[in-house]
Amino acid sequence: MAEPTAQEMTSQVGAVWRSDWIVLDQATITAFADATGDHQFIHLDPEAAAATPFGGTIAHGFLLLSLMPRLAALSDQPRIADTRMEVNYGGNRTRFLNPVRSGSRIRGRFTLLALEEKRPGQWQRTTEYAVEVDGTDKPALIAEWISQFFT
Repeated sequence: MAEPTAQEMTSQVGAVWRSDWIVLDQATITAFADATGDHQFIHLDPEAAAATPFGGTIAHGFLLLSLMPRLAALSDQPRIADTRMEVNYGGNRTRFLNPVRSGSRIRGRFTLLALEEKRPGQWQRTTEYAVEVDGTDKPALIAEWISQFFT
C-alpha cells in the first residue's frame, strides 16, 4: 500500500488504528523505574504491592505514555509520505484510568482527531492515544497528543 500524502490524510480524521499486542513485563517496569528514579514499591515490590488494591506490581503511568511511539510503530496507522522529521508538541489532556498489572498484554489505539498544515510543509496532528489492556473494557490511559511533522 502506498504511503498517503499529508493532504490525503486529512480525509482520515476520525479513523482508528490499533497496534499489535505487547506484554508489559516486570523487567520493562523495573528498567523504567531505574531510568526515571521512580522506585515506588507499587512498581517494584511484588510482595508489598500484593497487599494494595492493585494486587501486584503495576506499570508507571508515564511508562504507558512513553510507549506511544513503540505502539504507534506496531500499529496499522499509515506513515505519511515524504515525512522528514516528526516531533512531540504537547498534549491537551492525559488521564490514567486503570492500572496495568505487570505481565499484562496491552496495545495502543490511535484516533486521528485533527490534521492541519500550519505552514507550508509543517503539519500538526492531534491524536487520541489510548492504552487498551487485554481482558478489560476500560483503557489504562487516554491522552490527546499533538505532534508536528515536516514534509
